[in-house]
Amino acid sequence: MIDTAPTEFVYCPRCASPLETRLTFDKQRRVCPACGYIHFTDPKVGVGIVALRDGRILLVRRRMNPERGKWSIPAGFVDRGEDPRETAVREALEETNLHVAITGLIDVYFNPPKDGFSSSIFIMFRAEILGGEIQAGDDADAVDFFNLDDLPELAFASTLDAVARLKAKG
Repeated sequence: MIDTAPTEFVYCPRCASPLETRLTFDKQRRVCPACGYIHFTDPKVGVGIVALRDGRILLVRRRMNPERGKWSIPAGFVDRGEDPRETAVREALEETNLHVAITGLIDVYFNPPKDGFSSSIFIMFRAEILGGEIQAGDDADAVDFFNLDDLPELAFASTLDAVARLKAKG
């Protein structure tokens, strides 16, 4: 059973009473005995885009951990209340200075917790480049298009999967 009751959550965010660990909805969770608040440990939701130009894939070099210095598709986390498609378009613009349109869903991935980072759900979209001048920004320190047979060191299983799918299509 996955431990879903992280003890670093000590006080209730609603009423500030000390939280207790209890079996709630078939799992151990942090619960407030005063107001009944239940802390659900939810995964982060990330999104990314796969975009091609002349058969070459758009990649960014990561400036932050995890996987700092490796290359991945433009991606980022969905903010509360944000549509994942809008997030993908926003992240592509922030990291590459390119305007894109989402044209389809490629797949959804689960990334288990690793190296102190929480688990995540990653949604990968296919995108068409509409315009803009390529330039690295936000948490990317480089951006470029790469031939599928001449790639830099890649980060993340989802990026590797995207490349494998593109190669399989020929």
